[in-house]
This record gives sequence, C-alpha cells and structure tokens, in this order.
Amino acid sequence: MKNLRTLDLNLLKAFNALIEEKSVSKAAKKLAVSQPAMSGILTRLRDSFDDPLFVRVQRGVQPTNRALELAPRVKNLLMEAELLLKPSVFDPQTATMTVRFVCTDYAMRAVIAPFLQRLKQQAPHIKVAVLAIIDSTIQKQLEQNIIDFAIVTPDFKAPDIYAKHLYDEQYVCAVRKDHPIAKQSKLSLKQFCQLEQALVSYHGGSFSGVTDEALAKQGLQRNVTLSVQNFIVLPEILQNSDLLAVVPKRLVHHLDNIKLFEPPLPIEGFTKCLVWHKRTHYDPAFQWLREKVIEVCREQV
Repeated sequence: MKNLRTLDLNLLKAFNALIEEKSVSKAAKKLAVSQPAMSGILTRLRDSFDDPLFVRVQRGVQPTNRALELAPRVKNLLMEAELLLKPSVFDPQTATMTVRFVCTDYAMRAVIAPFLQRLKQQAPHIKVAVLAIIDSTIQKQLEQNIIDFAIVTPDFKAPDIYAKHLYDEQYVCAVRKDHPIAKQSKLSLKQFCQLEQALVSYHGGSFSGVTDEALAKQGLQRNVTLSVQNFIVLPEILQNSDLLAVVPKRLVHHLDNIKLFEPPLPIEGFTKCLVWHKRTHYDPAFQWLREKVIEVCREQV
C-alpha cells in the first residue's frame, strides 16, 4: 500500500510538467534534467500511482484517465507548497492580532503608552495585552507562547531569547509646579536631605532605595515619609502635596505641572531592554512590532 512517505514532491513537479508539455523530452527540458532521467522519473510516478499515467502516441504522450483525474489536485498541491516557501507579508493597516507584553508599571508609562499611540496610527486593528511582570516566570511565559515580549533590565538572560537595548534611564527630583522650592534653579544636598520625600518600593513597605545607598556613601540620609508600591500613582501624589520624589525622568518629563531638578548627588540609573523568544524572531509581524517599540523609545527623552 502506497503512502506519503514514498512520494517525493519532485515527482509531482515532474507529473505537472508532463501534463503541461505532453512530451517526455519537453518536460525534461522544462525541469532541466536529461531525457533518461525523466524516463526514470516517469517510471517512479507510475509505480507510486499504480497506473501508466502517460502513454506514448505518435507525437509525445497522452495522459490516462487517472492522470487527468490527478492533474488539478496535483496543481493545487504544488501551488500550496509554493506558498509555504514564500515569506508571509505583513500589512499593519489591515493586521488583526493580539500582542502580549509583561512589564512594570513604570515601563507601562515610559514604553507602552507611547507605543500604543503609534500603534493606533499605523496598525489600528492590533490589540495589546499588558500583564504584570513576575521575574521568575518570564522565561517560561516566553517559551510557552503566553507572552510575546518582556520589558526588562539587561540582567535577564535565558536560552533562545533575543534582546534589544531600548534606552538608559536617569533619575530626577520631582515636585509640584507651585512647591515652595519650585522657583529655585537647583537643589542643594542639605535641602534635599531635609525635604519630605516619597519613594517607590516594588516589594512594599521599604523606605530606602538606590538614592539612600548613594547618600549612605557620604554618611547622609534623607527624610522619606511615604512609601508606595508603584510609580503610576506618584505624579498625582506630588501634585497634591509638598513631597519630593526621586523618579525616572521618562515618567514625569512630559507633565506640565511637575517641576524637575537635577539630583544634588550622583544616583545610578538603569537600562531597559526588550526581549522575545526565538519562535517569533523571524515573523514579519513581530519584526515590525519590535521596530515600533524601539522607534518610540528613541524618540522620547
């Protein structure tokens, strides 16, 4: 009993050439093989389909009834095979798909928000799902097709993962526009340590961070009276209090009612990267999406 394992796709190409040319020599020329080789292929075809398929006539060959029955199906199969080898074409204006990210609330504001604006202009039918980031599950989520992208720091490393640098972030001091110190051109270190401050503690409850580490090296400490667990709420808190916060610049640079100062001491910033799994690396849709994320990040501060 014949099965797919014994059928070579090249045999079907030869069958199609014989149907079109009605001649072994012309079919051989079309396929760029010798006439003896073509005769051998015809023998294999006959064996595969248990039928003569083509019988000799005065000029060339004529297909049998079985060959005529097979002809349209073979042609369609070859056309489908050709389509498989062609790269898929991605049209952002008509694309309908869902792209899934994991990131922090900070990256939601700094990366996803401007990316969404660009997406609505250029790919209006693409949906975006943003999930909360849990560092320990990122690799598994990417591998199992639960997410498509993660916005992380360069510390994240995993097999079969590609990464692209997005930007280097710096910290600034932020207060409301009409804060008592808002008319100053700069902030002294003494004043910085005395002012009431808020900070973000992702794990919750902590009143120290990278700023306090930098201060400790100088034997100093600041007056932190509020600890919150995410960045998104901070601008509203600052606008309605006399608190100061040391925040990533991309979080607040666009806000008209927030005044920014350079920190009065060096505070180490951080880097954000976009990562994705090998399974989407060559997909035209995901290539385009990656470029849009990178593009909007480069256009920011």
